[in-house]
Amino acid sequence: MQHFSGISASPGIAVGRLRVVDRRRSVVSEYLVSPEDVAHEISRLIHAINATRIELEAIKARLADSTGEDHLFFIETHLLILADERLVSETTETITSGLINAEGALRRTLLRYREIFAGIGDPYLRDRISDVETVIEKILCSMSGTTVEQLPQHESQIVIAAHDISPADMLQINREHVLAIVTEVGGRTSHTAILARAFGIPAVAGIEGIAHYLIDGAPVIVDGLAGVVIVNPDSETFTDYLTRKQQYEYAESELLKTAALPAVTVDGHTVHLRGNVEIPEEGASVLSHGGSGVGLYRTEMLFMNRSCMPDEEEQLRSYRAMLRAIAPHPLTIRTLDAGGDKLLDGIDHAVESNPALGVRAIRLSMSMPDDFMKQLRAILRVSAEGRVRVMFPMISGMEEVRIIKRMLEEAKRELAAANIPYDEGIQVGIMIEIPAAVTLADLLAREVDFFSVGTNDLIQYTLATDRSNEQLSYLYQPLHPAVLRSLRRIVQSAHSVGIQACLCGEMAGDPLYLPVLLGLGFDELSMGVGSLLRVKQILRRCSRERAARIAEGCFAFSTAADVETYLHQQIAADGIESCD
Repeated sequence: MQHFSGISASPGIAVGRLRVVDRRRSVVSEYLVSPEDVAHEISRLIHAINATRIELEAIKARLADSTGEDHLFFIETHLLILADERLVSETTETITSGLINAEGALRRTLLRYREIFAGIGDPYLRDRISDVETVIEKILCSMSGTTVEQLPQHESQIVIAAHDISPADMLQINREHVLAIVTEVGGRTSHTAILARAFGIPAVAGIEGIAHYLIDGAPVIVDGLAGVVIVNPDSETFTDYLTRKQQYEYAESELLKTAALPAVTVDGHTVHLRGNVEIPEEGASVLSHGGSGVGLYRTEMLFMNRSCMPDEEEQLRSYRAMLRAIAPHPLTIRTLDAGGDKLLDGIDHAVESNPALGVRAIRLSMSMPDDFMKQLRAILRVSAEGRVRVMFPMISGMEEVRIIKRMLEEAKRELAAANIPYDEGIQVGIMIEIPAAVTLADLLAREVDFFSVGTNDLIQYTLATDRSNEQLSYLYQPLHPAVLRSLRRIVQSAHSVGIQACLCGEMAGDPLYLPVLLGLGFDELSMGVGSLLRVKQILRRCSRERAARIAEGCFAFSTAADVETYLHQQIAADGIESCD
């Protein structure tokens, strides 16, 4: 029996037969070439890029016929990476100046990209390096003439193990036959992991060398909850995991019974539970897990891994795909939230000594008005086709809101002049993420249609602690009295003028915080898809009146530790902690 530990990429337990697929990275040799051979090496590079483009276009056409255009986001992302002029220019410059072969030069380009992405704090964006690696690997295979082993389509009850599985592979996988996937690379926020969760396929990632250790055809257990893979389990382990699998599936089936039920408390108060998403494929999963639409659609993915900003039509296609995936429920589109540690290739970045407080989010959008107007027009255009809200990140004051609203009105006038329909009454919201916005919440509430609290950044900025810094993790305290007082002020300011108070940070998906958020009066909680069912189940066992008393009691304590102890006591007394 062999036991491996990795990263839980998609929950679930699978018991099946191992199928190892050879997806090892190409072995790249770097060697010197003569000046006379430089042109030939550059030609080889260009030819391989063109061949890879043809291959991806063929996959795109095949998927469009079989699954529809709503599933082409990943292929288009990879095509955009191929079209990045810097990929070609940097590699050809390395060939020319270093007098090395095309494969070696391309590998150096990949290493530079890895360094850039490694410095990104946001895990969603940091894991986008996997898309770059997938594309470059395809180019290298084309140059070497290597044939990539295809995923099995007709073998049943199998667990696929490979060095890596691309998003395109996931879209073509036979979900009736494949029980789980295991990879050597990747993480919870890779596109492959996101698709695995959307498709309900258990997955474990980050097990180095696993595709070499395993024996094809061996019995295997994949525990996507704990990030564990067991090959050739003994009878005791096998029996134990069969029991765990049954218990998990029973618990999930019980949770799924709440999916179609309203998100309403025992005393009749409704709270909208919605999903945080970044790709259209997650839309169906939001609905199947009991969500009533999308409270946060991150648009950054459209802007990553490319040398130029996406045009209006490309953005419209993506927003339309997401809207269709969750129809008839509402879609809240957040405008570009980049900058700081979320770097984009298509714009020039000035070196900032403190990027977390620099040109990012709405500040970045306002610094490039032409591209910002493209996004606003695309959002307005899709609003004619369904229930769409627009939301602006990292607002710090009234002047920003008024400038944004003027730009939005200008975008409306441009569309009206071109006879292009849009929702004239589209709701406009802002994210409350920094202390200045909390302080001005009563004034800001008069200017917009809803608030959405981004607790991840609000906690970070309120407590002056970097949430990605492991040394300071003890200071990142969602129940800190300063944070709770900020949340209370935000809700009170919103409700005083009759607008909704929403929350889309990680606090929304943690059952421990539900009584506090419910008691404070939040109208909408938006969270990761995996949290929706459990939060709904607990919500339906809660009383808003009781939650309000619990929330008020939190303000009697002066430390986060005391608040948490009190909260656990109250939940235990009410008998709802067993739902967690």
